[in-house]
Amino acid sequence: MSVFILPILFIFVFAYSYRKKVNTYQTFISGAKGAIPLAIDIFPYIATIMIAVSLLQLSGVTAFISNLLSPVFVMLGIPKELCEFIILRPFTGSGSLAIIKDIISTYGADSYITRSACCVMGCSETIFYVATVYTSQTKIKKLLYAIPIALFVSLVGAIVSCLLCKIM
Repeated sequence: MSVFILPILFIFVFAYSYRKKVNTYQTFISGAKGAIPLAIDIFPYIATIMIAVSLLQLSGVTAFISNLLSPVFVMLGIPKELCEFIILRPFTGSGSLAIIKDIISTYGADSYITRSACCVMGCSETIFYVATVYTSQTKIKKLLYAIPIALFVSLVGAIVSCLLCKIM
């Protein structure tokens, strides 16, 4: 059934635009033209966050912080093996996927640690990446409350995810 969702959506959009007498092709082209300057404007922000995350990983800072915070995470109910993943998740989506790949290959697809990692991945977001992209195109630059609250909620989501995976 899910195979038909995109074709049905396209047919619906084309039928709706035909009924409203909108030139679909020209509208698509003008939208694509507007996306190119946006991508050029956002690129430096994305490149900066990606370089910073790579430097943190390669220098061993994330492993050091992970080892430092693992007793606190274990006390909160998060397995020690997920500490580095939970620390990196707010910064990078692709880095998180790489860590999940390692977790799956190390512990197996049906283990508690893997299920917890997948639930944490699903309930969290790349907070700094999203904040970087969105604030690069708006006048809002003060994120004094937004980022700490998002990090706190991400941690709570990780705790609840691990708890649910443990009892299920």
